[in-house]
Amino acid sequence: MKNKIILSVLVLFFTFCFIVLYKGLNNSNIYVPETKIEKTLIKFNSTDLYSGNKISSDQIFIGSEYYVLNIWASWCIPCRAEHSKLIKLSENKSIKLIGLNYRDNPKNAKKFINEFGDPYFMIIKDNQGMISVDLGAIGVPETFIINKDKKIIKRFLGSLTEKSLNEINLITK
Repeated sequence: MKNKIILSVLVLFFTFCFIVLYKGLNNSNIYVPETKIEKTLIKFNSTDLYSGNKISSDQIFIGSEYYVLNIWASWCIPCRAEHSKLIKLSENKSIKLIGLNYRDNPKNAKKFINEFGDPYFMIIKDNQGMISVDLGAIGVPETFIINKDKKIIKRFLGSLTEKSLNEINLITK
């Protein structure tokens, strides 16, 4: 009788453990914040990578129907892989491609651009990473499509792909 009770408790315990572990496998622990469509772009101040001139977001996001803001860094391996797609994207004349250089050494950032090409209309610096955080970015690279009303209408986490490029081109036609 005592053996049957012990066996029953063990079976229940292992069944409980199995259920908990199985449920845990089906739930992703990767946190991806919600992307709010039509979220208003934050106002920020930065400096131009090349000239060092101070510039505000109100001066950057003016005069175009669409903007593509790409957060990148020279030390970021996926950014290197993505760069050829940005070069291709820069051929789209209906957008202004803005580079936001994330927590990077300006010398290394310039070397990166000289080596791989400059697809950007403008490159601004995010030395402390606070502009990126305020935008809701969780890493680099990350890309936002912004309309003329300064509303974020689409967000791409990670490197752009051919599918992403096609989607950007469809949105910005």
